Amino acid sequence: MAQFPSSFDKDDLLKCARGELFGPGNAQLPAPPMLMMDRITDVSADGGAHGKGHILAEFDINPDLWFFECHFPGNPIMPGCLGLDGLWQLTGFNLGWRGWQGRGMAVGVGEVKLTGMVRPDRKMLTYKIDFKKAIQTRRLTMGVADGIVEADGEMIYDVKDMKVVLSEA
Repeated sequence: MAQFPSSFDKDDLLKCARGELFGPGNAQLPAPPMLMMDRITDVSADGGAHGKGHILAEFDINPDLWFFECHFPGNPIMPGCLGLDGLWQLTGFNLGWRGWQGRGMAVGVGEVKLTGMVRPDRKMLTYKIDFKKAIQTRRLTMGVADGIVEADGEMIYDVKDMKVVLSEA
């Protein structure tokens, strides 16, 4: 396993978006404005509810975020798909953090429950991801994880069986 720290600030995440953290051709985060977190506070390969790894991250919410102006005019909320994408981004990050090679790609999700909204008056989202499987064979590198998103401490997303693969393509 590669030796990376267990927490990352915004500058580190931007390095990952540029392909500088895990190396060319390996897991990358998207660049802003699609980068859906500001910091990763903890990551492991053996922690979490199932002992298969976990990742915790935070995203600062402010009224000037790009999506509030367009989704929806007069009734601004963060699109639910962006929170799900943040969970997928972090799942792929964990695989790259393990030192596993390849580019990340979300390939599925079992169940998504949205029970709240992110409005401009929220202050912070917290992502919590627990891996159920982390597989690396000659033919497959994949993570399967459950995740939640909290807005100011209130759970608003509950996601089961997210799947992210790393591939050479």
